[in-house]
Amino acid sequence: MSLVNFAAREITCKLVYYGPGRSGKTTNLQYIHDRVPEARRGRMVSLATKTDRTLFFDFLPLDLGAISGFTTRFQLYTVPGQVYYNATRRLVLQGADGVVFVVDSQARRFDDNVESLQNLQENLLDQGVDIRQLPVILQYNKQDLPRDLVLSPAELDDALNFRDVPSFGADALTGRGVFETLKALSSRVLHRLTDSGVSG
Repeated sequence: MSLVNFAAREITCKLVYYGPGRSGKTTNLQYIHDRVPEARRGRMVSLATKTDRTLFFDFLPLDLGAISGFTTRFQLYTVPGQVYYNATRRLVLQGADGVVFVVDSQARRFDDNVESLQNLQENLLDQGVDIRQLPVILQYNKQDLPRDLVLSPAELDDALNFRDVPSFGADALTGRGVFETLKALSSRVLHRLTDSGVSG
């Protein structure tokens, strides 16, 4: 749920990067953080755990224009990938305005992607949120790996993209598809905000 600060004329939106462990959620945020001008980004905060290679969560405010005279600020978060951190996943997901679901394109990780996508839907339902009403983007990461190891974006769309949401092939290490994914989600979130008349 977007936070509207009328005194500061600022709207803060929360975008969450979700997906199985080691799919590239943290790599996405690190790539974005490294390339956004320092004056336009906040400090990245990371909480690491002994057993999860990904960061526990990241926080990154991004200024991305204005709506009806209100400055928009985006906070980017990742959830931990490992299943036993589900309570933390739910906590980070709370109040999300949009979700990037980061798919590990490796064929051997297909079941992990399905399990994590189901987990996302369950955690949203627990919070009274219908995933069909939330802006979601699918990112098919690790498309740089050899063809015989990964499923193509078309194959992944057929298998995972039941709602026909925007999807992007990506390689988060080099940045291919990273900003395209972020721009697509932020645009959908801003469109939804404009439609709902948040700044009214």
